[in-house]
Amino acid sequence: MGERVAVGQGLDHRPPAGATGRGSGTSPFFFRHPRLKRGLELGGLLSAPMLWLVVVYLGSMGVLLLSALWSVNGFTGAVVQTYTLGNLQELVTNPLYGQVALRTILVAIGVTVIDAIIAVPVALFMSKVASPRLQIVLLVAVTTPLWASYLVKAYAWRILLAPNGPLAFVTGGHSPGYGLPATVITLAYLWLPYMIIPVYAGFDRVPGSLFEASFDLGAGAWRTLRTIVLPLVFPAIAAGSIFTFSLTLGDYIAVGIVGGKTQLLANVIYGQLVTANDQPLAAALSIIPLAAIVLYLLAMRRTGALENV
Repeated sequence: MGERVAVGQGLDHRPPAGATGRGSGTSPFFFRHPRLKRGLELGGLLSAPMLWLVVVYLGSMGVLLLSALWSVNGFTGAVVQTYTLGNLQELVTNPLYGQVALRTILVAIGVTVIDAIIAVPVALFMSKVASPRLQIVLLVAVTTPLWASYLVKAYAWRILLAPNGPLAFVTGGHSPGYGLPATVITLAYLWLPYMIIPVYAGFDRVPGSLFEASFDLGAGAWRTLRTIVLPLVFPAIAAGSIFTFSLTLGDYIAVGIVGGKTQLLANVIYGQLVTANDQPLAAALSIIPLAAIVLYLLAMRRTGALENV
């Protein structure tokens, strides 16, 4: 009787066939390849977002590049969907577009450098020096401008930088006025939070024991920051620079408000769409900032700065 009870208990506790991955024809395969199973499950969850990315984003980008090969009827102004390389030849042969493209890239680099120079000490103070309560106050101060209207901030800088504005009154008549310096100042202010927040997160991930160990070994504050901390925070700086660089490349509203006669590439593209009604040439001009940001991302990836972002 005892043996029967033991045998019955053994049968009751025997695992079902499907629990070992052998109950069906496909389960043993996924049992031996769990990563493939997780990948398929994740792919099912991401199918809708990936479909949106491919169809809406990449699809519209493909249409944009395709329309750069079209032309415009000189009499009616209608877009003619016949393929031609005239717009691309115009980009190469017309020196005006080259000058504007170079100016735009230099302004984007200048805005990025200015924001990085400001963001590094501010983020370092926020993460390692300020008290927890002061950190909250500073984070609110950094992110509050993002809630304000873009146009309000641009027109505020137009008033400040006016030849007879408040800045000229404070400095005794010295004001940059409207032009390229005003454009760089305004864009650097607009995109500064996008640089401070990633850099602050990068400094926050650096353990405080590294500072203590460096000071104990005799290194000063500047050497600690230059040789130990900045290499660790560089991926965060690279992440912030992607925002400042790409946003500057595509901005034309603030440039039109404070730039005076200064034009960047986005202003030329907007002019071709609205004033000249030349959509194919505007699409061809859009290839320049697109290629610039792709090359910038490849450069950041080549340095290895984006691996741990």
